[in-house]
Amino acid sequence: MSLNNEYQIKLNKPYEFFDVTADIGFFAYGETLEESFENSGLAMFNVISNTSNVECNEEFNIEVESEDLVSLLYDYLEELLFLSDVNFVLFSDFNISIIKGDKNLENPYKLKGIVKGESMDWNKHQRGSEVKAITFHMMEVLEKNEYFMTRVILDL
Repeated sequence: MSLNNEYQIKLNKPYEFFDVTADIGFFAYGETLEESFENSGLAMFNVISNTSNVECNEEFNIEVESEDLVSLLYDYLEELLFLSDVNFVLFSDFNISIIKGDKNLENPYKLKGIVKGESMDWNKHQRGSEVKAITFHMMEVLEKNEYFMTRVILDL
């Protein structure tokens, strides 16, 4: 498969931020749907802290089900934020799989995975912005010719 110029640019960065009044937004990219979701998690946690300083010594299993891909992305990021808040952990490694089941089911999309990180230590980790919530505003999951892209706005 030959990559077009647009994707060559996107391939060099897993995500990029865009300005939104009082909030922050990002586009996340991946060669697969799963990779675009994983990079969405990475982008969100890079708002909270610099993930390059977060070691992977704690592991959490995640599982969410939703009626469509946008809802699945929302539920996935909400689950990550919930796990982070409840367990006081920052995540930096995301390994997920997405399964599309029977479209007649109430929630045909299932996401399962393992996320890794470490306990928050503001003496070690750079403090970024607090993410209060994920929003549905302008949220998208798109399949381009040669890659997948998500668009997310976080409420700070």
